Amino acid sequence: MRNILNSFYDTIRKTLGRIKPPFFDGLSIWDVLYFFFRGIYEGAISTRAGSVSFSFFLALFPGIIFIFTLIAYLPIDAFQTELYSILGDVLPPSTHEMAFATIDDILTIKRGGLLSVTFAAAALFATNGTLSLVSNLGISSNISDAKKIWWQYLSAFLLTIGLTLLVLIAIVALIFSQGFTGWLADQGYILEYSTSIIYWVRLLILLLTVLIAISLVYNYGPVRSTDWRFISPGSILATVLIILSSNGFGYYVENFSTYNKFYGSIGTLLIMLLWIYINAFGLIIGFELNASVSGAKQGKEVKP
Repeated sequence: MRNILNSFYDTIRKTLGRIKPPFFDGLSIWDVLYFFFRGIYEGAISTRAGSVSFSFFLALFPGIIFIFTLIAYLPIDAFQTELYSILGDVLPPSTHEMAFATIDDILTIKRGGLLSVTFAAAALFATNGTLSLVSNLGISSNISDAKKIWWQYLSAFLLTIGLTLLVLIAIVALIFSQGFTGWLADQGYILEYSTSIIYWVRLLILLLTVLIAISLVYNYGPVRSTDWRFISPGSILATVLIILSSNGFGYYVENFSTYNKFYGSIGTLLIMLLWIYINAFGLIIGFELNASVSGAKQGKEVKP
């Protein structure tokens, strides 16, 4: 039996040792696995994900108030409609009603005083949420050159601004892509103005937005300097995990969850917090993959 297990182990090692995925800088899957599983085992991922989700949950509502109060001043047609559509795609079920009611009130009534009062609070809480993510990523056992706390805070503040701008640009791009698709149909470049084309364009923009946002955090967040590409294996893995987990969690909430029945309106908040917690797992796992590739490439440790 032992010989069979050893033979199976050798087969797996040789097979994975021959597979060298793109963006792994010539390393095989076997070269990276040791560092990856060590980072997962020693990284206290559950605790780190809990810290990130709590901080982001605190940052969520003041951030929404500030961003959507600001949006009320943007003279772009169909902005509110497109925003609702995006939130419907992103947020888990059972949270739409609360989010839409709050946002509708903010977008339809311009409050100059509210904008000025909430700016400092929104910036503080949003930056703290990003800082929690940045600092928890830097805890990885495969990272030895994490930034000092003051530099992490500055990076978190700049990332918060950059990610906010990225979201606004993505929304504008979605609006104009729909108009551009209609123009192509009018000019005869495409056969018809089909909903399937709009769906795939929207999906592509949303995927690129998530991928770029994660790549920004990984590259300019916890580490002084990185030796991985901007679009890295970790950012691709995190994007896939977030999309799969969000869809899977949404299906569970819609078909099996009894949070709202048991907890009432508080259930919406619990669903939102759990959704952030699950996505935090994906972000940390993706970063651990990047750190593992970096650790394997530097040859810090060699598994016998």
